[in-house]
Amino acid sequence: MPFRYRLDKILNFRIRKKDEQLDKVRKAQMEVSRVEGMVQANLDDIANTRINMKNSNPMMYSSFDNYLQVLYQKDIELQERKKAAIRFLQEQMNILQQLEQDVKVLEKHKEKKREEYNEEQKQIEMKMLNEVGSQRHFARTRDERIELEEEMRMLQEAGINIDE
Repeated sequence: MPFRYRLDKILNFRIRKKDEQLDKVRKAQMEVSRVEGMVQANLDDIANTRINMKNSNPMMYSSFDNYLQVLYQKDIELQERKKAAIRFLQEQMNILQQLEQDVKVLEKHKEKKREEYNEEQKQIEMKMLNEVGSQRHFARTRDERIELEEEMRMLQEAGINIDE
């Protein structure tokens, strides 16, 4: 009878949950990357606006200042989004680590049960071999005893006394 792990359904369920969580982690990583790209684009806009401000007419400085204030405010908001995305990513990674640990525990338990099963099968096989060996030994001993008795009987019939 082949090895059958009784907690296979639970192990498969935990593996599916881990895979789902891995997808969530990947999405969270993509969100962090997207927000970081938005932050970098905003910083580029700020740098370009400052360069354009230096090369522009002094009458436009107030417009540039207003636009820079908007960009700075947007930068603050994007930094907050980035922090939130990173926190969310960390939470998802912690959940993933816990799920991976749960899977490893069950896989280790499964391996231990497989080893116990294999050891039990070896014991059963050894017991069967022992029984076969014992039967052969008793059969051989019986056959030898029968042969010896037959030889003794034949010698007695021939008139030879072996007791001397």
